Amino acid sequence: MRTRITDMLGIRYPIVQGGMHFVGLAELASAVSNAGGLGILTALTQPSPAALAEEIARCRGMTDQPFGVNLTFLPVRTPPDYPGYVRSIIDGGIKVVETAGNNPQQWMPLLKEAGIKVIHKCTSVRHALKAEAIGCDAVSVDGFECGGHPGEDDVPNFILLPRAAEQLKIPFIASGGMADGRSLVAAMALGAEGMNMGTRFIATKEAPVHENVKQAILQATELDTRLVMRPLRNTERVLNNAGVERLLAKEKALGDKITFADIIDEVGGVYPKVMKDGNLDAGAWSCGMVAGLIHDIPTVQELIERTMAEARQLVTQRLAGMVV
Repeated sequence: MRTRITDMLGIRYPIVQGGMHFVGLAELASAVSNAGGLGILTALTQPSPAALAEEIARCRGMTDQPFGVNLTFLPVRTPPDYPGYVRSIIDGGIKVVETAGNNPQQWMPLLKEAGIKVIHKCTSVRHALKAEAIGCDAVSVDGFECGGHPGEDDVPNFILLPRAAEQLKIPFIASGGMADGRSLVAAMALGAEGMNMGTRFIATKEAPVHENVKQAILQATELDTRLVMRPLRNTERVLNNAGVERLLAKEKALGDKITFADIIDEVGGVYPKVMKDGNLDAGAWSCGMVAGLIHDIPTVQELIERTMAEARQLVTQRLAGMVV
């Protein structure tokens, strides 16, 4: 399947793996790239730029296909060593970077000089247009259904994707609620030129997370996610658990007076406890509503090939058969 995204990224299929904290490691990224999609390493999962350089080298030893790096710019007082991470990305020969969080404009000259394609994650059309204006090559448009941070506008993809198609000149990838061939065909019908899967890729054999995490996603339905940190305007969609219930109880009790310090036990340092140790109730961890569409734990190769076969069948048989 050929789109502007496949041409830009040098991949066979218009499927991108989301950059997920303590999930986007070499094992998963290489598997996605080897299967024809674009695997993504998550920079800030690595404790230092040197560690990221090692992870890039490790992934390169596991695939000869293109893969990228996610670099999230956090709104914190003491930021990570972003110049170091950017240098590791450039020195590692990475040609695709997925940026997220704050505006990446200050880093664009360095990335573009190195010949890197930049895809910025956006939760609104206005942010996507800003990304286009500062020189991003593509955007990943995240609907309200997505796991992680869906923004504050609460616009689902059935509205957000065609709105993006109306306004953008650069290609975009659909993210949030993406699980299979149906997702891909629907997203492309609405104007996207590829799709980004996050939660779906966690429930694969190669995902380097505890089996408890995979089973929790497998057993969840579309009704089992919750929105946390809304009073702080840092909304995150997470899988419900005991830690999330504690967090929501604090939000209810404190209302608009709540601060990050009040919920640090439920959001700070949670991912290693969940993803590595399998302690599902440690706190809030991202999961999309798409959990309701996840019914097995295949290999990455099986998932991608199945997705593409289903997409082809939908286009060439079911939909074509409806045209009179």
